[in-house]
Amino acid sequence: MPSTSSRRPGAAATQQRPRRPLGRGFAVAPPEPVRPLQAPFAAVFGGLVALEDAYLGWLLWDADRSWSWYLLVPLLLLVAALAGAVLVLRGRSLGRVSGSAVLAWSCVLPLLGLLALAVFFAAFADGESASMSLVLLVGPLGGLVLALRAPVREWTRRGRARGQGAARGLASGRGPTRSARGR
Repeated sequence: MPSTSSRRPGAAATQQRPRRPLGRGFAVAPPEPVRPLQAPFAAVFGGLVALEDAYLGWLLWDADRSWSWYLLVPLLLLVAALAGAVLVLRGRSLGRVSGSAVLAWSCVLPLLGLLALAVFFAAFADGESASMSLVLLVGPLGGLVLALRAPVREWTRRGRARGQGAARGLASGRGPTRSARGR
């Protein structure tokens, strides 16, 4: 037997819907940041720079076979290049310095050293040594160019992850916390 109720069957479901506060609208979570395509390539070039720094350290150690202060330079450059590569890959910053800046500085110093070495070999040695030092310029030059690209700089800028987390908390619909309201 049909129902004699004047209500429609779906009307009860629409009346049970929770009311949303006026003026707030529906909360939409901000989109997750997407790693730019250049970031993994910049990290690979940072790893290549670290390998070149390790090779330079091995050449210096092999010539003398004793630990000396000048071996600290390639070691520090190696650590900086690896740190920059990891920071760029993960999209992080190191304190106040972005990961792309760490990678860029760790590429500039070997780039200048290898360029000076190429000029020295071209002036005083054979052309083969100069050409090999020019081939080694590929790593630092590629890392520097990719680290200074705008998408990579934005990916590693300071406070990016913290800003996304704050926006995500407000987007949940709970509003600001008591400490944020000044109570």
